[in-house]
Amino acid sequence: MELIRGLHNLRPRHHGCVATIGAFDGVHLGHQAVISHLLEKAAEYKLPSLIIVFEPLPREYLAPVKAPARLMSFAEKYLALEQLGVERLLRIRFDERLRCMSAQQFVDDVFVAALGVRYVVLGDDFRFGADRQGDVEFIRQQGERYNYAAGPTPTFTMDGERVSSTRVREALQQADFAQAEALLGRPYSISGRVIFGKQMGRSLGTPTANLELRRLRAPLSGVYAVSVDGAGLSGAQGVANVGVRPTVDDSIKANLEVHLLDREVDIYGRRISVTFHSKLREEKKFESLDELRSNIARDITATRAWFADHPL
Repeated sequence: MELIRGLHNLRPRHHGCVATIGAFDGVHLGHQAVISHLLEKAAEYKLPSLIIVFEPLPREYLAPVKAPARLMSFAEKYLALEQLGVERLLRIRFDERLRCMSAQQFVDDVFVAALGVRYVVLGDDFRFGADRQGDVEFIRQQGERYNYAAGPTPTFTMDGERVSSTRVREALQQADFAQAEALLGRPYSISGRVIFGKQMGRSLGTPTANLELRRLRAPLSGVYAVSVDGAGLSGAQGVANVGVRPTVDDSIKANLEVHLLDREVDIYGRRISVTFHSKLREEKKFESLDELRSNIARDITATRAWFADHPL
C-alpha cells in the first residue's frame, strides 16, 4: 500500500480514485464494511482505492488528555488497511489550518482539485469540516456539482447495536476480550518495536520487553496474560503490564512491558505483537520493590495457571 505523507506529496498520477475518509481506529468490522464497499467501487470504476486519515486524530489535537484512548497506533492502522487490500493511504496532518477549513473548502481543495475523486464512500456517521457540514447528503450534493458519485455504507450492527470504536474500548475496559474479538474480527493486540527501558525488570529477576506505544494512553490498564508473536516468537506465553508503572515511574504516558515465560531472547529493536487473553489484576502502586517483586511472582503463577486451563 502506498503511503502519501501529506497533500504536498500528491502527484498528477494520484488524480482519479475512489476514496473514503475517517479515523478507522481499530479497523473493526464496521470499518471493514466501509473498506469492502470502497474496494467494490474501486473495482467497478477501475480506479485505485484511497483512504484519507488525519494525524493526530482531531480529538487528540483539540483535547489530548480527554481524547479517547487509541485502539491502535498509526503504524498498526497502516498494516491493517494494507492487509485488507487498500491501495493508497493519504495521511493529512491535522493542525489549526485544517481545523478551520470548511467542508466546502475541503471538497474543493482535496476531493476535487487534489484527488479528482470519482466516487466517495462514507461511513454512516462521519462528518468533517469546521462547520460539521461534511456529511453524506452534503457530499452527494457536491457530487452533482463536480461530477462524482457518493454513497453511504449501511450501518454494521452486532447484537442489535452499531459496531463502533467506542464499543471496542468499552469491551477492553471490562476485560471482555471475547466481545472485543467479535467486534474487531480478530483478537485484540498491540504491536510495536521493543525499545530499551530502565532495565528495572531485569534487576528484579524478571526481564521485560518494553514496547513503544506511540500514543498518550492505551485503551486498557492492568496486568494481563498475553501471547507474543514476531521476532522469531510464535504464541509465546507472557505476562504484561499496561499502564504508567506507578511503583517505579511517575509518568502519565502509557507503557507496555512484557515478561516472557521460560524464555530470554534478545529482541531489542524488533517488532512484536502482544495479544491479550485475560486480565489478572489492576495496576497498583506498591510500597517497596520487594513487594513489587512478590506480586510479579504471583502474576507469573496466575498466568501459568490461565494458560494451563486455556491452551492456545
